[in-house]
Amino acid sequence: MSLVTVSLLGLGALFLLMMLRMPIAFAMFIVGFVGLLVVVSPAAAFTVLTSDLWNQLSSYTLSVIPLYILMGEILFRTGVTRSLFETAYTWMGHLKGGMAAAVVMASAGFAAICGSNSASAAAMCTIALPELKKIKYNDSLSTGAVAAGGTLGIIIPPSTVLIIIALQTEQSVRQLFVASVIPGILLMLLFLGTVFYLCHRNPSMGPTGPKATLQERLASLPGLLPTLLLFTFVIGGLFLGWFTPTESGAFGALGAMIIAMAMKSLTLDNLREALYSTIKSSTMVITLIIGALLFGRFLAITRLPYEIAEFVNTLDVMPFVVLAVILAIYLIGGSLMDALGFLIISIPIFYPTIISLGYDPLWFAVVLCIVTSAGAITPPVGVNAFVVKGLAPAVPMMSIFKGSSIFLVSYLILLAILIAFPQIVTFAVK
Repeated sequence: MSLVTVSLLGLGALFLLMMLRMPIAFAMFIVGFVGLLVVVSPAAAFTVLTSDLWNQLSSYTLSVIPLYILMGEILFRTGVTRSLFETAYTWMGHLKGGMAAAVVMASAGFAAICGSNSASAAAMCTIALPELKKIKYNDSLSTGAVAAGGTLGIIIPPSTVLIIIALQTEQSVRQLFVASVIPGILLMLLFLGTVFYLCHRNPSMGPTGPKATLQERLASLPGLLPTLLLFTFVIGGLFLGWFTPTESGAFGALGAMIIAMAMKSLTLDNLREALYSTIKSSTMVITLIIGALLFGRFLAITRLPYEIAEFVNTLDVMPFVVLAVILAIYLIGGSLMDALGFLIISIPIFYPTIISLGYDPLWFAVVLCIVTSAGAITPPVGVNAFVVKGLAPAVPMMSIFKGSSIFLVSYLILLAILIAFPQIVTFAVK
């Protein structure tokens, strides 16, 4: 039996285990470990399990994940997110669809200090949905804006997905953060354009709210200061080279605690909840990385990724066609299973192929991050849609998916822009 056949059998076993509802991390771990036992030797499998795993988990880069998550959790639980939304609504609430646009703006602001799509969606859902319902916003638009706005947490730095991609592709976290800023802003603008277009076409979807006076608008601006100061210090310092990604995460978590204490909103209960949620989220991500390490080693030894790359290079098609097919696979895969899990499974398979075609690794990493974030609102498994459903049980699931799916057009437009003008991603770090 050839090594490629063994690897294909391993992939089949992996998807079988996932169909049996085994968590993706455990499925990758089992298939990778058993595959190494069969293909190489028990000694090699246990070497990967001990030495290689220790080297991966002892990386300082990995420690930035819980630090960024903790920063976002503290600010979410101490009311900073509500201040973002209230400020955005004060400035935009009088427009058609203004409150939904405020949700998108506040989500972008929270994404800049959070790094998690589900946390961003949960925060906006808790704060904004009752207000949207009060002024009779369309349910699909309301829940769709919350779910889609939350996906900005994956793209705008700091982003746990970008950190995972950096670890798997051996790229610089700092460079990926720099490269993702403009695409994140573009996506936010496309979301805003979607909201205003829908409400211009059908004003009943997003009724106008009261128009704030100039004095009220100016008075709301201090609500932006905590987020603005922390983002400028943490991410700005990282971009300017003042400290490493790990150090920026540590400064961010400390800064969030200082801001929360200065606002007198940090209690022992808030801190306990933030720490518990951080541990839970970080454990999930790190367990995925452990499973991905073993599964990736198995695929590398069976040479499946390199065989695919060599096969693609022999095809008489333009590289763009291969890229389009791979991105379509990511979109479909992310709609059928957890998008982050599919990303971790597929990077070892497709990344060598893309690099062999001459595409920039940094550009492809950012594009992957964008496609992964789209998976968070794509039916039938979009995690953000289910987060919204959990916090708004009265809204039918079909209405939530209908609303979130509208924003997928923005993703397609952004991908087209980045494919046509890759310099948008690469110019800042070249």
